[in-house]
Amino acid sequence: MSSSGRRLPTLSSAQARAADALVGERFGIPIDWLMAAAGWQVARMCRGRTAVVCGRGNNGGDGLAAARHLYRWGRLQSVACIDPEALTGPAARQAEALRRLGIPIRTDLDLAGAQVAVDALLGTGLARAPEGRYAEWIRALNAATVRVVAVDLPSGLEADSGRAHDPAVEADLTLTLGLPKPGLLEADGPRLSGEVWVADIGVPFEAYAAQGVEVPPHLFSRQDRVRLESPRR
Repeated sequence: MSSSGRRLPTLSSAQARAADALVGERFGIPIDWLMAAAGWQVARMCRGRTAVVCGRGNNGGDGLAAARHLYRWGRLQSVACIDPEALTGPAARQAEALRRLGIPIRTDLDLAGAQVAVDALLGTGLARAPEGRYAEWIRALNAATVRVVAVDLPSGLEADSGRAHDPAVEADLTLTLGLPKPGLLEADGPRLSGEVWVADIGVPFEAYAAQGVEVPPHLFSRQDRVRLESPRR
């Protein structure tokens, strides 16, 4: 794992959606591949028995993919999903892969025996405060004595503004995928995100360039993860 003091370009939630669409439409790369790569990167950040906590969207799919790798490595404690039956597309396929391995996906949150928890509840599309079981599970993560690894950004944090809703996950480490999201550097982002690393998941830099975001061409040529420089306060 390598670190870098460089400030990297950021990717807004709208740019992230557009880049994801372009990856498949123009470059023929299935989102399933990116999700599997994201899960692998997340799993590598989890040292110790890990509980994976997932929502219903692609962020949850990244968590499910991480669970599959953690299971292979003997480090998976449990997998919980807010509503497994509501999963669609690539996330549903990640869930099916777990089921075929005989890994149960719980609908209740149990962090007993876990040393690490993966926060894969909510992603870049958040625009209002988490409610219902999302809020309940976020509060449980914050109350638990586990190391919390957030996928892309802590659940409850707005990707673009860095505004924290109530509740929001207080992560020990955030692994942001492809490029950092602006909210990690703004407002409540630095307080909630902990140590921030940027992971390569295989998105062609041309997909970012089409959104007006220029990425250093050799960003991941020597390492597949770089540490994000914290903003000065």
